[in-house]
Amino acid sequence: MTAVLRWRYGTVTGVRRQWRGACEVDVLVEARRADDPATVRALAYVAVVGTPAIGDRVLLNGNALARGLGTGGYAFVVAIPDHLPDDVDDPGHIVKARYTPQQAMFSAVDEPGSAHRRAVTQADDIAAMPVVTADLHSALAPVVAGIRRDAPTARVAYIMTDGGALPAWFSHTLDGLSGLLAGTVTTGQSFGGDLEATNIHTGLLAARHVLEADIAVVTQGPGGLGTSTTWGFSGTACGDAVNAIAVLGGRAVGALRISGADTRRRHRGVSHHSLTAYGRVALATADLPVPDDLEPELSERVAAQLEPLAARHRLVTVKTEGLPEAVAALPVDVSTMGRGLAEDPAYFMACAVAGRHAASLLSDGPGASNLLP
Repeated sequence: MTAVLRWRYGTVTGVRRQWRGACEVDVLVEARRADDPATVRALAYVAVVGTPAIGDRVLLNGNALARGLGTGGYAFVVAIPDHLPDDVDDPGHIVKARYTPQQAMFSAVDEPGSAHRRAVTQADDIAAMPVVTADLHSALAPVVAGIRRDAPTARVAYIMTDGGALPAWFSHTLDGLSGLLAGTVTTGQSFGGDLEATNIHTGLLAARHVLEADIAVVTQGPGGLGTSTTWGFSGTACGDAVNAIAVLGGRAVGALRISGADTRRRHRGVSHHSLTAYGRVALATADLPVPDDLEPELSERVAAQLEPLAARHRLVTVKTEGLPEAVAALPVDVSTMGRGLAEDPAYFMACAVAGRHAASLLSDGPGASNLLP
């Protein structure tokens, strides 16, 4: 059978950045092939492998680095053989990254023995909580900016699905936004949040009834998967989330992936990801906010693309006044596909108006929206 992992040994020569749950290191590689790099940048999840130190010999997985993947362009520390971490003592029995060599054990909010089981299992709805769904992890920060611009005291929870990175610890954005969030719930095979949940449904219940969120945001982790085909992308989960939100009595707000700068035709105007997820996967109704100040040509394109979705969803126009400043003032740098706010304002404003509209559902505040004609 063909091997599927690129294993390498190496020695830690330097410790770089550290953030919640993660440690970035430089590693001198013990080459096995002529094209192996002499040194690599590697990432260790400290709860999984421990904290590497200079001089430690480490076992690496070099797949993502060798393939030149942007988001995942690290070698990953699989183990520090001579300095193993302590054994797991968590009483939970929920396994994530199941049946892989690095499957990890967690306590989920909905399992027997959890301190939160009663709160989650006694609830059967999320009490009309607005929930913003988005295709890409890069949407999280501008959505939060839009919410907090108009509802600065609202409790905002992040629900991370498993379409991209599985460990929440990989996200610099999430680490930087921690002071603006009531907490993070990692669902499905994703892990590393403040709370763990079995699926999107119990994740929503945990956000509402354990974190006591007023608004939740649902996106995958960094590094979504796409194949340039109608159905082959991880963002279809947006439509699944809309359905789950409806089942649990929430109010779904779909952040549209809009771009005037993406060079790929399938992502110009409204991305085909949004059109498929909300137009074909979502069977329940969502509010789909659109910025009021798109460039005229882009605005016409977006309106035409969204017209077929109007039969099922509520299309709303939302003012962007004050939102560019709110996004710029975030404690994290925003970027999508290598583009920032100045290079692709339509993308970030589409996310921010989704947050603003969600905030407006809490009251008739300045973010109140109008139905598109």
